[in-house]
Amino acid sequence: MNWFIALFTEQSVAQAAIIYALVIALGILMGKFKILGISFGITWVLFIGLIASYLGISVNKETEHFLKEFGLIIFVYAIGLQVGPGFFASLKKTALANNAIAATVVLLGVLITVLFFYLSNNHIAIMAGVMSGAVTNTPGLAAAQAAVKDLHISGVDNGTITLAYAVAYPFAVVGIILSLVILKKILGVNIEKEKELHRKLNFIQSNRPINVHIKLENKQLVGQPLRNIFKMLNEPVIISRMLHHGQVITPTPDLVLAEDDVMQFVATKKLMEKVKLLVGSEIDMNLRTIPSSNLISRFIVVTRKEVTHKRLGNIMELQHEALTISRIKRAGIEMVAHGNVLLQLGDTITVVGTEDSVNEFTNLVGNSLKRLEAPDLGPIFIGIVFGIILGSIPFHIPNIPVSVKIGMAGGPLIVALFLSRFGNSLYLNNYTTNSANLMIRELGIALFLASVGLSSGHNLAGAFADGSGYRWIGMGIAITMIPLLLVGLFAKKFLKKTYFEICGLLAGACTDPPALAFALKMAGNDIPSATYATVYPLTMIMRILAAQLLILFFA
Repeated sequence: MNWFIALFTEQSVAQAAIIYALVIALGILMGKFKILGISFGITWVLFIGLIASYLGISVNKETEHFLKEFGLIIFVYAIGLQVGPGFFASLKKTALANNAIAATVVLLGVLITVLFFYLSNNHIAIMAGVMSGAVTNTPGLAAAQAAVKDLHISGVDNGTITLAYAVAYPFAVVGIILSLVILKKILGVNIEKEKELHRKLNFIQSNRPINVHIKLENKQLVGQPLRNIFKMLNEPVIISRMLHHGQVITPTPDLVLAEDDVMQFVATKKLMEKVKLLVGSEIDMNLRTIPSSNLISRFIVVTRKEVTHKRLGNIMELQHEALTISRIKRAGIEMVAHGNVLLQLGDTITVVGTEDSVNEFTNLVGNSLKRLEAPDLGPIFIGIVFGIILGSIPFHIPNIPVSVKIGMAGGPLIVALFLSRFGNSLYLNNYTTNSANLMIRELGIALFLASVGLSSGHNLAGAFADGSGYRWIGMGIAITMIPLLLVGLFAKKFLKKTYFEICGLLAGACTDPPALAFALKMAGNDIPSATYATVYPLTMIMRILAAQLLILFFA
């Protein structure tokens, strides 16, 4: 029996594995329960770790430190792979306003944190912990702890920073959702009217490709090759089907146009208006349902590496006169197919053609989902190596006596962002399925939270004994709610953002999934999710850097 007791009490690899497994398992179990309709999710792992440490349970410090750092690295790297495509799309002009709003929330939170720093006797590193907890941003906590370690700052320890984060976090989750409710009340939002407004806006503004059947009425085009239409439009447009001389075909660019031809165009709504002006009027016809047609449509997933890294127009094996590639869906974004697109693993292609040509295309592209279920780990770990190297590079800022590093939270995140977008061009395939990415993220954050909890709980009683814990909670609530309320009102009154858009923006500005879940349930559509994804990547980076810069400039 002594061996069994020793397995739990004497520090060893086995003991550390058991303690971590129990802390994580109990934390995830508790995360399934809701308090007042709100779930703290994986953050319960931190709370269970704090309780375990408070009760005197500990593990080997070297093991604890390694698991904390490694968990953080794989967590932020997986986040970068997930949000990378959306991050670069968010830098486009149409999304700059949303990112500016989210950045304002971050900056206001930093300013309030600095104000509390001067008004209180708290160390700036502790205030960075309070700020990270107030916006439910765990990588920010990690960045603050790394900065304290790298700068050899005395007078504060990482355990106290963790406690400041931990006591602010639960009230922040409630405070973010409460801010959305208060805004709804102040702005007098009617949810049903809001939904109707978005239905109208989506019809007007959507950039997703649409199908329209257009009859050739421009007499000047009769007798000319089809390619002339593409030349005159000079923008990506597809003709997936065509009724020509009584037959439904997939046309080639050299086909000669005839009077009364009917073409099924695939283009954005904006471009479709130009198509109608050039070709003719829209007619009520569906070429897909004509009985005499022998064409079929199919969604095919790219799973063969051999067809990636190349322009679609240069892959001769994919060119077939009896088949048309109409759309490509990537990372949730649908686009019109054109010759300059570089195919990536996981792309979903919409093709139209005869059954034989579609089957041949399917074999060339792959369409074997089992191939995608097993991620290619080599490029992922190479990316992690580059991320660690980047995070370890010292940057020297004028008039600052010590060098700065973006650390284990920043380096892997930045590298993952770039590799998720440009990795295929470098022959580094970082594709992971959503389930595999989620598994990596959850494992990483669970290891990190368990580590910081187990290293900090012994100070838990002392934090509330001297009143510090209560002050951290009060400051955290202010850091949470004041920026959200001010920016939310400004976005509605002056930028004319809709309430659902504002909900997604504010949840993304706090990198807070529970607030997003609340907004999605209230909206009944994916509008909050779309704006959340737009601002999340930039906000995550800003949160990480803000925690480090606070310590750098005020420590």
